[in-house]
Amino acid sequence: MSATEPSPAAARPPSRLSWPRRLLWLGLFLGVGFAAWWFLLRPPPQPPAAPSAWRGPVAVRVEPARTEDFTVQSRAVGTVAPYNTVTVRSRVDGQLARVLVREGQKVTRGQLLAEIDPEPLRVALSQAQGQQQQNLAQLRNAESELARYEGLFKRDAVARQVLDRQAALVQQLRGTLKSDEAQVENARLQLSYTRIVAPIAGRVGLRRVDAGNLLSANDANGLFTLTQTQPVSVVFSVPEPQVAEVRAAHDGKNPPTAEAWDRDNRSRLAVGRLDTLDNQIDAATGTLRLKARFENADDALFPNQFVNVRLALRQLPGAVTIPTDAVQHGSRGSYVYVIADNKAQVRDLTLGPASGGRTVVLKGLASGEPVVLEGLDRLENGRAVNVVQAPPLPASSPLAPEADQPGAPATPAR
Repeated sequence: MSATEPSPAAARPPSRLSWPRRLLWLGLFLGVGFAAWWFLLRPPPQPPAAPSAWRGPVAVRVEPARTEDFTVQSRAVGTVAPYNTVTVRSRVDGQLARVLVREGQKVTRGQLLAEIDPEPLRVALSQAQGQQQQNLAQLRNAESELARYEGLFKRDAVARQVLDRQAALVQQLRGTLKSDEAQVENARLQLSYTRIVAPIAGRVGLRRVDAGNLLSANDANGLFTLTQTQPVSVVFSVPEPQVAEVRAAHDGKNPPTAEAWDRDNRSRLAVGRLDTLDNQIDAATGTLRLKARFENADDALFPNQFVNVRLALRQLPGAVTIPTDAVQHGSRGSYVYVIADNKAQVRDLTLGPASGGRTVVLKGLASGEPVVLEGLDRLENGRAVNVVQAPPLPASSPLAPEADQPGAPATPAR
């Protein structure tokens, strides 16, 4: 090859990118552009349109404010306590001959409950009576001798010293006879203790000693206990802020009415009266103990039973009341939603006492105005509403008002 002829490498044109590389670079360029658009230039997503039901009227249930005579009550948890409790014990030593009552039986005052073997005490009574008769005979003989000495002394037939000695003997025997009479009465009294009678009317508890056992006088355990449940007491406490109102009600002309309800506050068990107040406030709990009296003719209250007590303190005649559940609380104070022209309106209130699921309105609401009771979570001032009525509950339902059930006492609204 000559020096002037070009080489094959120099004669080839410059190399260009092959078509696979071009596609790769093109895809990379498009990916970067799409990512930049997605993160920087894409418009923000629009929120989905709210369902029409949420923007529409709110379904609510209302109850009109009503005018009624409102009873201000104090509520507490109480314990039923027997009016009197007696542990029946033997007052003499002896063998328990028989028990004449059954456990759980109701007895009257003075009824014979049990008998102790009386024979040892009858023997003691006979012995005391025999000693009395002996000393009585000696006294009569001494009195006869004294009368004879007095006659002889008048005739100067006996010395004065002999007459005085006989008179002293008569006085001594009279004192001995007095002591004998007391011993006879004591023996007769001990014999009467062999008949154990009921000191109060009440119910017999479980027997602790069976017939045939020996008893000791005033044994701590006793035979059984008697509890008086007609009438019966309920002991409960009220907080210190209510003490003044409770005292004012207790000092009134008529004692305040107390109601005993069961644990679930569904059934009224008995109606009684406030009986007495404790003489001091418990500093540890800040409460005052009270005692109410219930006649308990039907034995609805049982000793040591827990009950809910409702104590009526005073009456507010013609008060405007609403359900307590309708009252809302916020920074503006207490308020309710009222319905006017099918729209909710906020109404600020001045509230009074609350009891039995209802609250007294002192200012801000008139009787008959409908207040919202259910559906409050979506309400706001001026929101359109759709008033619905709750279906009536069947009489057999536990949530149905007790006044609708035959024979059941009326229950305050909750």
